[in-house]
Amino acid sequence: MFRRIKEDISVVFEQDPAARSSLEVILTYSGLHAIWYHRIAHAFYKRKFFFLARVISQFSRFMTGVEIHPGAKIGNRLFIDHGMGIVIGETCEIGNNVTIYQGVTLGGTGKEKGKRHPTVRDNALIATGAKVLGSIEIGENAKIGAGSVVLKDVPPNSTVVGIPGRVKVQDGVKIDKDLNHCDLPDPLSDRIKEMEAEMLTLKQQLMEIQEERSYK
Repeated sequence: MFRRIKEDISVVFEQDPAARSSLEVILTYSGLHAIWYHRIAHAFYKRKFFFLARVISQFSRFMTGVEIHPGAKIGNRLFIDHGMGIVIGETCEIGNNVTIYQGVTLGGTGKEKGKRHPTVRDNALIATGAKVLGSIEIGENAKIGAGSVVLKDVPPNSTVVGIPGRVKVQDGVKIDKDLNHCDLPDPLSDRIKEMEAEMLTLKQQLMEIQEERSYK
């Protein structure tokens, strides 16, 4: 237990440059508190103390602003930055070394039964406000851009942005955990630029045709 707590604290120092001391991290980091509460709630959930598990998870939500269903399976070294507004559903599975920013939802798409929440593989990063919905898989080393809505599987080593989320980068090479939220690819903007280039080409061709006709 103490080894895991020490590991949790070390992850905060690795991911957050604002962290100054272990005491500060232990007492003030709500994302870390949410993970610790969840471990307790999940232990009761596995032993079929469902009501007690939900009470603990709701208390955690009240204290931290992070709602993690006690049935969710979470691996080691999860880093929750700020945390406020994060929702993680019952059948969600999260691997190791995953980073989740504030406002993220790992939810379902309706009233379906069984596995209805996402599976997030190792080393994935989900940026601020992203919504990952349904029984889909986020591959290893994948990045989900801020504000994206992801409804389909995301391949490993890829970056997804937009509504709905579209894969914009996939090169087969491990992607760094640092995601610049202010410099994401924009598929809509890219498409508009393509249309502008096509319009300029057509305009130039039309002018050439008009010039040819004027000479005749």
